[in-house]
Amino acid sequence: MSALDDGISEMHLLLGIIHNVDVGLVVLDRDYRIKIWNHFMWNHSGINPVTLTDKNLFEEFPELPVQWLQKKLDTVFLLNNRAFSSWQQRPYIIRFNSYNPITGRSDTMHQNMTIFPLTGISGEVEHVCLMLYDATDAALDEAALQSANEELDRLGRTDGLTGLLNRRAWENHLQTEFKRFPRSKQASTLVMFDIDHFKKVNDTYGHQAGDEVIRITSGLLQETKREMDIAGRYGGEEFCVILLDTDSQGGIVFAERLRKAVEATRVTYEGQEIRFRISLGVAELNKELNHHTAWLEQADKALYQSKESGRNRTTLHTGE
Repeated sequence: MSALDDGISEMHLLLGIIHNVDVGLVVLDRDYRIKIWNHFMWNHSGINPVTLTDKNLFEEFPELPVQWLQKKLDTVFLLNNRAFSSWQQRPYIIRFNSYNPITGRSDTMHQNMTIFPLTGISGEVEHVCLMLYDATDAALDEAALQSANEELDRLGRTDGLTGLLNRRAWENHLQTEFKRFPRSKQASTLVMFDIDHFKKVNDTYGHQAGDEVIRITSGLLQETKREMDIAGRYGGEEFCVILLDTDSQGGIVFAERLRKAVEATRVTYEGQEIRFRISLGVAELNKELNHHTAWLEQADKALYQSKESGRNRTTLHTGE
């Protein structure tokens, strides 16, 4: 076999590899004209390479990020160095459908990209090769992991029965708001309340009925508060809410609205109607307080006064 035959054989072998490798491969000249468009690109774009040969990439695909991609291509031509892009930076270069009939977790193929220079006999960079790798599985796995971590974080901050913040997470917000106050000078008011005679509810109707009462109460709290307000289950039948940018009078209005909503509510459990009430304590944040726990103690004292005064009422902490 002659040297010419060897060269032709090697060229066919190389072209076979180029066209059949499971990676998108596009070769461009300095005018961004397409010289090679392999089978991967054909299969995913549906465009025959014959119709693209010597066509300008950006004219054929106007939806490409022209300035961004052209800058990368020009850098490779100029510096004779590789350039890279990951799906985290840009989810895809050319929009392809993602073919995953089993999971179908994504409609679009996520792509990693490498651009490397191709030098001619003169040693100058005459072409560049743009390679696209299907990174959909990796992208979706990372998204699933992030979603799982976010869910774990949410579960770590949330009370399982009510969906409100748990005590630890809520106290973190309380501490943050306490630290913000000296700078913002914006009034904030803390409301604490619990369900009156809750032990009697449990003893009379059972603990599952008691859980339903707690769920209904948390729902009323969610409906009454604003989206910006921070509500939590402090423990057992006790709840708390930070009313942001709200003074004590606004706190009383909120507390009374919630108290009346609870008073008007009937919980039906296994054919039995349960009526219940709440007692509330209100305390406005002020500059005399030296710690967030002192703010909490003031609201708790006001709550205690409500219970001592007959329950089913709101008491404002007055500093006395």
